[in-house]
Amino acid sequence: MNRPDSLTRFDNEEFDICIIGAGASGAGCALDAVLRGYKVALIDKQDFASETSSRSTKLIHGGVRYLEQAFKKLDFAQLKQVRHGLEERHIVLKNAPHLARPLALMTPVSSWFEGLYFKIGLQLYDAFAINDTLPKSKWLSKKEVLAKIPTLDPQKLHSGVLYYDGQLDDARYCLAIVQSASEQGAAVANYMEVDGFVKNESGKLTAVNAVDTRSGSKYTIKAKLVINCTGPFADNIRLLANPALPERLRPSKGVHVMLPPKTLNSEYAMLIPKTSDGRVVFAIPFEGATMIGTTDTEYSKVSEEPMLNEEEKEYLAATLNPYLAKPIDLRELRAGFGGLRPLLSADPTKSTKSLVRDHEIELDEKTGLLSLLGGKWTTYRLMAKDTIDEADVIFSQQKPCTTDAHILAGGADFDPESWKKLAADFALSDEVARHLVSKYGSWAGRVAALGRDNAALAEQLSPEYPYLKAEVVYAVRAEMAVTLRDFLARRVRMEITDWKETLNVLPVVASLMARELEWTEEQEKNELAEYAALIQKFIAGAQLA
Repeated sequence: MNRPDSLTRFDNEEFDICIIGAGASGAGCALDAVLRGYKVALIDKQDFASETSSRSTKLIHGGVRYLEQAFKKLDFAQLKQVRHGLEERHIVLKNAPHLARPLALMTPVSSWFEGLYFKIGLQLYDAFAINDTLPKSKWLSKKEVLAKIPTLDPQKLHSGVLYYDGQLDDARYCLAIVQSASEQGAAVANYMEVDGFVKNESGKLTAVNAVDTRSGSKYTIKAKLVINCTGPFADNIRLLANPALPERLRPSKGVHVMLPPKTLNSEYAMLIPKTSDGRVVFAIPFEGATMIGTTDTEYSKVSEEPMLNEEEKEYLAATLNPYLAKPIDLRELRAGFGGLRPLLSADPTKSTKSLVRDHEIELDEKTGLLSLLGGKWTTYRLMAKDTIDEADVIFSQQKPCTTDAHILAGGADFDPESWKKLAADFALSDEVARHLVSKYGSWAGRVAALGRDNAALAEQLSPEYPYLKAEVVYAVRAEMAVTLRDFLARRVRMEITDWKETLNVLPVVASLMARELEWTEEQEKNELAEYAALIQKFIAGAQLA
């Protein structure tokens, strides 16, 4: 991916489709459209997956709680959502095997009746998962459960039901979709903020006015069709194109906390089936930490980044504590993050947790703007397919969707055991080699080669994590990372797993990026100070010592 090349194309070419928003749904639309032969531009006002798509629970799932609600309330919309999710789950796993993998989840239960209830529910969940290779659910004895998650409280535990879903590195998965679209010919660029549209005499959109927020340069991207894929911010773009449109979104805030791995001391995840507000909460091993989430609260200030606060931190700890032998010490909290769900407005009297995470495609007849509204990570490909099917109708043609069989960047010829050869070829530790293969897949050698060619880049950024200095250079050259946060929050996931270590490695990352991006000394100092201040704000918001 080459940002200057894309910017030149924005100035000189006319596109069939310009997609605003490069999260999972926008990236998915770009890949689908370019594979169908459309000429595509993809832009985002921040980085790829910088909002909702990098702040998920990292699960690929049909939604166990939707299934329960569907049967309790005879709600067929919820049932359809589960079916869609489970149909897509195996495609998401198959198309990027280096970034997505099966995850075993345990549901601890306190009585025989509760165990039976969850066993039946999860058997139904299994039954909906057709064409699926994941193992089926099992009801395990107390002894079997404790062997798998030894930190649970044996006094309160009766047994447990084990089932399987998928887990993904959401930010890198989205990046792989963007890279794949770019490989197929899409012009892609981050940090392109839309500030208006060009319309013809009949009021239809003919171009997107965008500002490169890194340089201040202005671009007019000519396109026959504009697609709005901006998630919780979709109303902003809809109303910019046509102020007469009603608002459609009710964003909801969800937060996660990161605790030491000893919290569960297990490679198994946990579904907490009962919470004080009737939701489910997950405790999941992720990147060397235990991630607990998520919450669900109304959030109207979409212009402000949602942050973890003291109350949410305590709610999540209090939700997990009844199941643990030893309560969580919140002083051990390493990090946390908040994100927004793009929930579609329905009955204003309903709480956001009861809104279905399904999607809708809206065509504004007045301007011709096509908006993809709502949805969730697991069904990103289906959402994109439905959107580009609609584009086919607008262009009066019909082209097949092939994304279900398109292996994403780094996934071709992927061998999960290839880390052994990588370790031997490049003299890497097993931990570093495993990490590189799990993030770059069959492209891992490209990163390792930078370290072979320059010994300084073969060093780790931190003794506590397997991230290499070479990854910073690779992220700038091949993955369009242009800010410190692009690298530390999304190319590697240090920001969301360990705030203090993020601050420790900041000077080294800033120095490497400054050299690659030709920052002045003052610019390097400013970038470093600005990002350090943001991390300090997160630490203060969560009231960490």
